[in-house]
Formats: sequence, C-alpha cells, structure tokens
Amino acid sequence: MAIDLVSLGETFEDIIFHDLKEWPRLGQEQRTDRLLRTWGGGALLTAVAAARQGLAVQVVSGLAAGAQRFLRRENIKVRNLRRGGETHALTVALSTLEDRAFVTYPGINDQLEERFLGALATLRGRHLHLALEPRDCPAWTQALGQLRERKVTVSWDFGWNEELVGRAGFGQLLEQIDFLFLNESEAGLYGPGLDWSWRSGTTVIKLGKDGCLAWSHGRQRKVRGLSVQAVDSTGAGDAFNGGFLAGLLSGQDVEQSLQLGNRIGAASTLCAGGLEGLPRA
Repeated sequence: MAIDLVSLGETFEDIIFHDLKEWPRLGQEQRTDRLLRTWGGGALLTAVAAARQGLAVQVVSGLAAGAQRFLRRENIKVRNLRRGGETHALTVALSTLEDRAFVTYPGINDQLEERFLGALATLRGRHLHLALEPRDCPAWTQALGQLRERKVTVSWDFGWNEELVGRAGFGQLLEQIDFLFLNESEAGLYGPGLDWSWRSGTTVIKLGKDGCLAWSHGRQRKVRGLSVQAVDSTGAGDAFNGGFLAGLLSGQDVEQSLQLGNRIGAASTLCAGGLEGLPRA
C-alpha cells in the first residue's frame, strides 16, 4: 500500500499526572490517582491523528518497544532508528486545568538527527511531516531541496526553541517548507507575529480556543475555534497537525483542512494525554 504521510521526529514515553487541583509545593508530597502512562511526541501524535482519519502512515523515530507495538496496532508502518542498548525518551508531565509543566529525559532523541537525514534518501511517501528541532539547518535545507525534486511535499512543526532563531541557515530552511505549523507564541519568536504573508509556502498558526489561521500565497484564511470542555491540552497542537494533513492529503482545500484540524485538535483535549481523545473517521 502506498504511503500518504511519513511522520518523522521525536517520540516519548509519557507519564502524566493530570487534573491536579494545584501545583505541588517544594518539599511536600502531593498524592493523586490521576495517572496516565501513554506514548507521545509530535511525530507519533500527528501520525495517529492522521491514520485514524484514513491516511496510510509511516513513523520514523527512535521508538520504545511498546510504542512500536502500539503503532502497529494502529496499522501504522514503523521504521525504528533506535539501536540495541539505547534508551528511549521519557517525559513526566504535571497538568492542572489551567497549565502544564514537563520534565524530559531525551534519551536517544539527542542522537537522531544524522540518522533522520540519512533516512530521507529512502523515504517513500507523498508527504513528509517533521516534528523535531533542526540543529544543522543547511543540511536540512539541502535534504528538503532533494525531496522537492522528487515531488514530496513537506511540513514542519519546530516547537518552541529560542536558539533556533539565530542558527545559521534557519531563514533558508523556512523557504523549503511547504506547510509550516506554529502556535501564536512561536509565530512571534520565528517571525513578525501573526502576519506571515511574506513567506512563499503555507504558514498555519494555531490559536488554541480561538481557532487557527493560515497564510497561503499572501492570502489569509481564518477559522474560528470550537467550544469544548477541555480536560488536558497535551498534544492538541500535534493532533491539529494530523487533522490538517489528513484533510489536505485527502484532497480538501486549505480552509477545509483547517476546519478538520480544529476538530481533531479540540477532540484531543477531551481526555487526558495526547492519544486517548483522538477520534476515528
């Protein structure tokens, strides 16, 4: 079966303490029975969100054995770049109804960039989605240029990284990305704010409960948010990405894809963790 979407990037084992009424105080213990152990990371969450909407998906990452089994149960193809003896990444999250805090052990993720770049040479899919921080921007710019020659479209969600703005070659890398995903804070960090009409590709800016907007060929499209009783917003942005790409790669236009992204992102907030609320088509 031909692959619609290859989702490449970091994945984690997630341990989430959710629905906390208040933040733990230093030196004190807070007990709770609201514990969820699951799998996360932008590459995995985007992949599952898109696969549940009917796309044929592959994940390329450094995966724990349990994450690999989970993805295969979701009918997602796996290319695991983790080698024997290497430890997978793990994140512990504390979540109240208002905010979240994280502690992360990166494990294999800090060693994957060179392997990711090597994997692109044998990539087979219509679209590549990247969910990681690029350290070697010129190498990625060259690799994405080669993918463009093979008619593979590319999307990227950098996440928040203040060092990335000043990294050599970052501006050139931006111009190689067909669909750039940002949240409102990142839009101000990596560019001028909400006006990304200057970039040649499509720039999607996620605004949380206020919806989203996209700049494409100098034109802005905006879609209002959905009113939901959110439980946990962990992974909602990555779920949005998966919904948007599912729409786009199924032949929908940008505005329809934004609407589907909104629905999938909102649905993901109805349960704790990034995976449990992802709907099936």
